Amino acid sequence: MVEVSENIDSLVVDSDRIVNNISETLIPNAKRALNHWKEYKDVDSFMLKYYNVSNLEALNNAKELSDLVQIMKDSIRVDKLKEKNVVARFNVLHNETLRLSDMANIPSISKDEVKEEVKKIIELYSAVNSKINTIYKAEDIQNALDVDTEVPIEIEKQNDARVKISPRVSRKKQ
Repeated sequence: MVEVSENIDSLVVDSDRIVNNISETLIPNAKRALNHWKEYKDVDSFMLKYYNVSNLEALNNAKELSDLVQIMKDSIRVDKLKEKNVVARFNVLHNETLRLSDMANIPSISKDEVKEEVKKIIELYSAVNSKINTIYKAEDIQNALDVDTEVPIEIEKQNDARVKISPRVSRKKQ
């Protein structure tokens, strides 16, 4: 007769961990353009900690994260990223990192509140990267076109009766 052990190997999972999916990363063109922006790279590497972090680690590292994001947003080195809509995303990200940093000083803060704040920060960081990617994708499309879409094209008026440009849009009869 074969004896069966009553002991079962099990994996103990720390329920205190906050696990997030990897967010949007930069496309190759954007990555090349930001290659010399040390402050962005510092934030990018520090953010890796927040994809799998305990509540305690998240709170302990919050001050450093908010400081890094502050430095990054104050040192934008790429002219294309100095637009208001990009700077706004950096500001929102910074505000949320400050909020997480403040949460570290609130003794009654719950694990769920910390988890939600970390999730927001990950989503906002992803939105920053998404916006940067959009800028570089649009530039790629612009460069691929023969026509400069940034400068309006003037259509010369012709006296030829066959060519007529009307600003009105035809509507279907209902």
